[in-house]
Amino acid sequence: MWGAFWTRVRFPSAPPMKTDRTVMVLFLYNSYREKSGFGEINMFKVKEFEKDDIDSVIAFERELRKQEPDTYYWEPDPTYRKLLEQSFEDDRFRNAISFIAVQDDKVIGRIDASLISSRSDASCFSAYMDWICVLKSERHHKVAHALLSALRKRCKELGVGVLIALMANNNEAQSFYKSVENASMHDTGIWIDIA
Repeated sequence: MWGAFWTRVRFPSAPPMKTDRTVMVLFLYNSYREKSGFGEINMFKVKEFEKDDIDSVIAFERELRKQEPDTYYWEPDPTYRKLLEQSFEDDRFRNAISFIAVQDDKVIGRIDASLISSRSDASCFSAYMDWICVLKSERHHKVAHALLSALRKRCKELGVGVLIALMANNNEAQSFYKSVENASMHDTGIWIDIA
């Protein structure tokens, strides 16, 4: 599906002007990427993570660890691949919602969530965002916002009214969370190990 996104772009190489130029950018799957330079726009798309994407997702996982070795401590090994493949057939994952951001056939970001089915309100009114991550080299180009937008749209289609997320405790992540439209911070998360 094609759509339009209006944005104001400042062209750094152009002579100073009193106002920015307004350009219309056509984009695919409601996503785009602006890159500094003379009006250069690189496209990416956000799509559902499907079983056929596993090789690309594992390549993303490896690149993520290469770019941030002090943040991600486990390697996507053959066991992870097998579990990931099985997740597409395993009924326990029926409430999983996953999207990937792809640029030039390369995954550059990923978001994963799950519907929360609870008898406390006898509905599936909530969802839990388990993970959102963008390659460090691709951050600050609206990739995370596009992933979150796709997730919010899917949640709305499923009748979800609230998306709950634990926040990563680093400045870059905190800055992103604070920029999310129609969001507020509540409560404190607790992790309970099931022994």
